[in-house]
Amino acid sequence: MPDPIVPLAVSAYTATSALGHGLQAHLDALLAERGGLRPNAFSSASLPCWIGQVDGVEDAPLPASLAAWECRNNRLAWLGLNQDGFLDRVAAARARYGAGRIALMLGTSTASIGATEEGYRRLDADGGLPDDLLRPAIHAPHSLCAFVAAALGLEGPCLTVSTACSSSAKVFANAERLIRLGLVDAAVVGGVDTLCDSVLFGFNALELVSPDPCTPFDADRRGISIGEAAGFALLERVDAAPDAPRLIGYGESTDAHHMSTPHPEGLGAELALRDALARAGITAAQVDYINLHGTASQKNDEVEAALVSRSFEPHTRASSTKGFTGHTLGAAGIVEAAITLLALREGLVPGNLGGNTPDPGCGPQFAWHNEHRPLRIALSNSFGFGGNNACLAFARAEVAA
Repeated sequence: MPDPIVPLAVSAYTATSALGHGLQAHLDALLAERGGLRPNAFSSASLPCWIGQVDGVEDAPLPASLAAWECRNNRLAWLGLNQDGFLDRVAAARARYGAGRIALMLGTSTASIGATEEGYRRLDADGGLPDDLLRPAIHAPHSLCAFVAAALGLEGPCLTVSTACSSSAKVFANAERLIRLGLVDAAVVGGVDTLCDSVLFGFNALELVSPDPCTPFDADRRGISIGEAAGFALLERVDAAPDAPRLIGYGESTDAHHMSTPHPEGLGAELALRDALARAGITAAQVDYINLHGTASQKNDEVEAALVSRSFEPHTRASSTKGFTGHTLGAAGIVEAAITLLALREGLVPGNLGGNTPDPGCGPQFAWHNEHRPLRIALSNSFGFGGNNACLAFARAEVAA
């Protein structure tokens, strides 16, 4: 088993999703048990389903200095960066450490492929992309990271992580390793994914999309609701932000069981969980809350419910928040990490929105409605296609001191 890590301060964090822009919008929605899903009117052809669409993206063009990066995904990234004073926090860190000593690691599953789709729908008579989309950088998988590096003025290591739905959870692990090795002094981590036809029709082709709002861990669940989101966090050594919540551990695994179905016994998920507990130097009994991956697909929820039931005491609370936001794919890890950090800050266990008829496999750990209680240590699970799994462990500052 891995040795415990030295905790890192999460000195700033933010999230933008179907629940709104910034942390307060998310907290308000969680407290009200109000979801952000709506009927799909986004796709270029009819697809009856519900989506987690972010308001305001169409009305938020990039500044003139960043116009070369113009596309919907980068617009959402810019919108997210402008919440909760995050830009100012990164600027202060850049002044403190230098632009070359801050890493940038972002997760995404599709980057700005929506712009490429648009280009192919609008091909010129000679078969070329339209003039306004002749910008190769936005058609590359690294578009998001390259744009955010330019927007933040960062010159340190820059890495795109694309491991499906665990992408923006795994970036926390990458950041910890770079800081521990002394290669950087801080890291901006996060993820962005936007709605596009490739995602909506791709998941529908896999028969994973529900025609109704998703209902994680409900006995009658019918599949996922796809969402979009942007989220970011700034990680530093504890002495830079002694009162900030801490990343105390993480676990990663790749079980490669199947392209789109989890291991039937949850092997990869359990390996990630065990590693996260070991790196945090804690036992499962010390965990107060788990933000579950909980997509509302048949197999994922079945496997994760069994893992929770066999691994945790009844007092540990667990819920999925995808009923609020939808499944934001490559941004799911960071959005749910932000919600987990909010839960720790507020002493709030978010209810499992949509779970009106609990699946029989769910144990006493499940919180079906909001609960208010002191929370000291919390986990956030992210499990992706191909068996790419991650589990993050967070704690309040006074617990990890």
